[in-house]
Amino acid sequence: MAGGEGTERSPVRVMVVDDHPMWREAVARDLTEAGYEVVAATGEGRQALRVAAAVRPEVVVLDLRLPDLPGVEVARGLGASALPPRVLVLSASAEEADVLEAVKAGASGYLVKSAGREEFLDAVRRTAEGDAVFTPGLAGLVLGEYRRLAHRRPGVQEEQRDGPRLTERETEVLRMVAKGLSYRQIAERLVLSHRTVQNHVQNTLSKLQLHNRVELVRYAIEKGLADLD
Repeated sequence: MAGGEGTERSPVRVMVVDDHPMWREAVARDLTEAGYEVVAATGEGRQALRVAAAVRPEVVVLDLRLPDLPGVEVARGLGASALPPRVLVLSASAEEADVLEAVKAGASGYLVKSAGREEFLDAVRRTAEGDAVFTPGLAGLVLGEYRRLAHRRPGVQEEQRDGPRLTERETEVLRMVAKGLSYRQIAERLVLSHRTVQNHVQNTLSKLQLHNRVELVRYAIEKGLADLD
């Protein structure tokens, strides 16, 4: 589990990237008070990439509007690192183009800055656990875009038919991931532990040579495993 819930494991390491000093400090303070370890806080994209390589955060809370480098480029750079952190975008924008661009750049989730403190901390916790976290209403937008892209690539299912074989349970979990359910919701529906669901997702990612839940959702839709209607 993430920091702030009284577990014995080390607190989750988080880096905050936002060019507004007061906002950056407030976010870092909220995280620290909730039990997270804020390993760095910066307002510049290029510096964020350099610092992340040194301190290796598990989660990066990232604004899209940075003075020297767009946040989406920072997300891409973080995703290409040796130990890529999970990226939670925290932005003032809820524009469709910004959301989709961030997700395509590798962001694990997207939260608008109008979110309350508890909603934000819950989003960081879930991001650290591997969930794809979105402000209500945005998850459907992302899934809908992936479905649209999949429909424009009719040969994908045939091309991937001979790919890695998933177990029946892994396929069942994958279908639920593609519908936007959180690990906790999947665990409740399948009467499994949260850890077991995480293990199934990690095994599936490894078999398919994918990196995160966003890529997993895209794969599921392309394979026709996601009934989104």
